[in-house]
Amino acid sequence: MPLLEPKPGALRPHGIGGPAPDRLPEWRAGGTPEPLRGELTELLGTEKVLWKASDLVRYASDASPYRFVPQVVVVAEDIDDVSALLSYAHGHGREVVFRAAGTSLNGQAQGEDILVDVRRHWTGIEVLDGGLRARIRPGTTVARANAALARHGRVLGPDPASAIACTLGGVVANNSSGMTAGTTRNAYRTLSSLTFVLPGGTVVDTADPLADEELSRAEPALCRGLMEIKRQIEADPELVARIRAKYAIKNTTGYRLDAYLDGATPVEILRGLMVGSEGTLGFLAELVFDTLPLDRRVSGALLFFPSLPAAAAAVPLFNEAGALAVEVMDGNTLRASVSVAGVPGDWARLPKDTTALLVEFRAPDETGLAEYEEHAAGVLARLELVAPVPSVANAFTRDPRTLHGYWTARKAFVTAVGGARAPGTTLITEDFAVPPARLAEACEALLALQAEHGFDAAVAGHAAHGNLHFLLAFDAARPADVARYAAFMDAFCRLTVERFDGSLKAEHSTGRNMAPFLELEWGPEATELMWRTKRLVDPEGLLAPRILLDRDPQAHLRGLKTIPRVEAVADPCIECGFCEPTCPSKDLTTTPRQRIVLRREMVRQQPASRVLDELLDSYGYDAVDTCAGDSTCMLACPVGIDTGALMKDFRHRRHGPREEWAAELAARRFTAVEGAARLAVAAAGTVSGIAGDRLLEAVTGAARRALRPDLVPQWLPRLPGAAARGLPPTRRVGAAAVYYPACINRIFGGPRGEPGSSLPEAVVTVSERAGKPLWIPPDVAGTCCATIWHSKGYDAGNRVMANRIVEAAWGWTAGGRLPLVVDASSCALGIAREVVPYLTDDNRALHAELTVVDSVVWAAQELLPRLAVRRTTGSAVLHPTCSMRHVGTEGALRAVAEACAQEVVVPADAGCCAFAGDRGMLHPELAASATAREAAEVTEREFDAYLSANRMCEVGMERATGRPYHSALVELERATRP
Repeated sequence: MPLLEPKPGALRPHGIGGPAPDRLPEWRAGGTPEPLRGELTELLGTEKVLWKASDLVRYASDASPYRFVPQVVVVAEDIDDVSALLSYAHGHGREVVFRAAGTSLNGQAQGEDILVDVRRHWTGIEVLDGGLRARIRPGTTVARANAALARHGRVLGPDPASAIACTLGGVVANNSSGMTAGTTRNAYRTLSSLTFVLPGGTVVDTADPLADEELSRAEPALCRGLMEIKRQIEADPELVARIRAKYAIKNTTGYRLDAYLDGATPVEILRGLMVGSEGTLGFLAELVFDTLPLDRRVSGALLFFPSLPAAAAAVPLFNEAGALAVEVMDGNTLRASVSVAGVPGDWARLPKDTTALLVEFRAPDETGLAEYEEHAAGVLARLELVAPVPSVANAFTRDPRTLHGYWTARKAFVTAVGGARAPGTTLITEDFAVPPARLAEACEALLALQAEHGFDAAVAGHAAHGNLHFLLAFDAARPADVARYAAFMDAFCRLTVERFDGSLKAEHSTGRNMAPFLELEWGPEATELMWRTKRLVDPEGLLAPRILLDRDPQAHLRGLKTIPRVEAVADPCIECGFCEPTCPSKDLTTTPRQRIVLRREMVRQQPASRVLDELLDSYGYDAVDTCAGDSTCMLACPVGIDTGALMKDFRHRRHGPREEWAAELAARRFTAVEGAARLAVAAAGTVSGIAGDRLLEAVTGAARRALRPDLVPQWLPRLPGAAARGLPPTRRVGAAAVYYPACINRIFGGPRGEPGSSLPEAVVTVSERAGKPLWIPPDVAGTCCATIWHSKGYDAGNRVMANRIVEAAWGWTAGGRLPLVVDASSCALGIAREVVPYLTDDNRALHAELTVVDSVVWAAQELLPRLAVRRTTGSAVLHPTCSMRHVGTEGALRAVAEACAQEVVVPADAGCCAFAGDRGMLHPELAASATAREAAEVTEREFDAYLSANRMCEVGMERATGRPYHSALVELERATRP
């Protein structure tokens, strides 16, 4: 047993109150049963079959109010895997559900048998025809695809609010549209072709000229059946008219019956049917979209009205004026969004009925935008707006920051309102559409219905298209609350269909909660055609049963998930998944959402549960140890949940007294620790040069086994050598700022074999050259930003070092009169923000007077205007650090790089490298997984310079790419050298 084994039971939740009605039963503690586990492992390989109880639980939740635990999770790598899996399911009577991002709001990403992850290995975009088209793999997010297209002045038509997380496979499978897509820019209208796998294993590329010929040979009965349904529909003029009318407004309820009208051949019909089919007809393996122009001239306004009906009445006026987007947010939504960064705090004081319209015009040129603004001014003059709080402007603006803030608030609708719900309640998101001309009437009816059933829902939506969303919260563990929700749903569906002839699902697709009401909307004849379609394509009912079609009138009440209370920081989580794309461990172990999902399952269990024990056994490594702690999840989460901070707290809970004492002692004697570390790096470099890396790997491996792998770094090839013994000489007199070389730059040098100045030498030299000399205090040794202790949850050591560095910085900067320039972005963040909770009251007052400046910001703001660039390199690729994202200084890194290089590239897949100080040495597999996509993009071509702003991030990227990364400040010194 390791000497410093984590405290047993430290991660056991304190508030276990089970058994909850939807808990994982005891018999499932062993995970996937045999022979299913063994057969799939033999078929696909061990690494593709996730079978532990913790694996099944973390995949059991999505952004919906439902929860279904699969029997097994398969991580499919290619079409061969999918085909093999479908063949297995046929032969063994199994069911299959495909899951990508898990952002679906109606349970589409959940299955009760075989669940297939088609996100991890299914990313990538190929831009075609200069951006006019794009070939996209289904696990690619909308945001990632649009980032690639933006370089060509193009954009995808669908623009869901979850674009940072949702994948294109899900967008097509649900026919998601979003703020501007309406009925003309959605997936059905802009999908050029797709490749899909039918339940029988047949692969169809709809762009292949021979596709129909090949399909007729492979599946003749299917082809005949599709054409028979087409003829039946076309022979009934009343049904044809009904189908066309249903799709005149947004509608994703059931299968796209207009595919039979729009398609002339079986392949063309299937191409249309696959859109919005929710994985019930086949697997979407590849998508080719026709793209749209990205009009970059933008003008928008957030306009406030006294009520929801008053705002709805103004929508047609803006539609006539040519607005691309008209979004509505009611008072509940506006007040809840105060939790979102950048939203004015006084919105919390808005009157209850206040409603806002977010109106945006886009044009390709100045003339077009000016014309739109003239039309908008005419509309504004006719409106009676309100300004109940000081921040309300009620005016159009072109300011990108202001518009970004408006859209941030709007896109956070589900998560911000969900985060503000009562703890322990389940969130339901409804999505319906009415003819736009009847929107105001529908709003009044909806508000009355909510009041009748005791709900005070939040309402937002795409008002331009008559499409509203509203959120309801109730306690799924209370039968009376479930009955109240059921009664509301019955009344709501009848209201939408019978009074407004509307769509029960406008863009979120049918899903589990609307499947029982399909016939209410479409009638028996059209509904039966949908059932025939399913039987034709999937005669065995293999794919996604009960997700789109379900004859059980109570199906929407089955599988509702309870939301037990866990740690307070995590309670607002609605399991939306927005955090997942940015998470460094998403392809290795767990994501922030899954870490919270697992905690909730622990609380659902009884104290002596075998399931609880199994979850706890896995949680240490899967959740706590392999969290990089970079907290970028907090930036992606609309309500700012910092799962990284929670994992650091868990690390603290696991420490025994001996371990905490040792960490505190290291902080108190850090002068000696720092010197020993530099000597160890130097000695290791010498040993590595003589005996190679294997000896060092063996020695550190033995130490890791003796103490604990999460405490002792592993020796890694390509680690840099030791820093120089001394720092460059400087003078205090006349200094423009105090320069604080981070301890990592006092221990490690630059890339091996790279000639030139060290980072401290470069920072001092280039600042002197710009007439902004720096002073390095002689007593910096033994001080640190405290991140070493903070990241590992060593609270006592963290307090020691946090207070030491603030006291020292106060003295160095003459009481805060000089700025403190820090040459590592993570250390700048640490001193500026992260030390504050650990300071004494006196030192917190001192800290408030300090000005902490990242050295890259110093260079961009203070040095560049005073420097002459004498030589530039051809190209540079950047790795912006997580710390820069937290403080918003990525622009400074780009500015410095653009002064040094003729071409500057930030990889579209740039993200956290997960090196996180020494975490990449404690868990090299974490850093390797986190950097894989960015590294693949970087190594597609050669660059002249590889730049970042943190030494350990540079080391992480060096290991991932084999390229020599160094600080942008070193490059700036070279570029401006006389």
